[in-house]
Amino acid sequence: MEKNRIHKLTLLSLMIALDVVLSPLFRIEGMAPMSSVMNIIAGVLMGPLYGTLMALICGIIRMVLMGIPPLALTGAVFGAFLAGLFYRIGGKMIWSMIGEIIGTGVIGSLLSYPVMVWFTGSQQDFYWFIYTPRFIGATLIGSVIAFLVLVKLKDTSIFKKSQRLFMGGKFSGYSI
Repeated sequence: MEKNRIHKLTLLSLMIALDVVLSPLFRIEGMAPMSSVMNIIAGVLMGPLYGTLMALICGIIRMVLMGIPPLALTGAVFGAFLAGLFYRIGGKMIWSMIGEIIGTGVIGSLLSYPVMVWFTGSQQDFYWFIYTPRFIGATLIGSVIAFLVLVKLKDTSIFKKSQRLFMGGKFSGYSI
């Protein structure tokens, strides 16, 4: 039991480290496709709870260390949660991708407007849908990359073992 908890925390820490390092390296102005990649991988591998925790911690680290505005939180947290939840419900990676697109691309982008108005104190330069095209673009790019990565990972024994660990032993196999 203790070994499983340590394994989960170690994998969570690894995912956080990868997200924090990769997101700024492969960033397009106003878009963070690697965050979407990590959200989808976390959703498929660790489920909604640990995926959301990963996105929350990564957002806080990026805000504190890299000076990124609160978009790091509003963008990623909802996508990570829905990516994991949709994967749990649908059992196929496409559902995780759809969850990320809805969570980050739609919900996250729309919630970013009031957060940025509050953060900057100005609403004259912001419009409700200002973030939506960028966020959806980033999630689409991230979904393609995540798909390519997960297709390679699905056959590895460590991936299957980790997935069973997070799914409570109920997981019967990876499905695209």
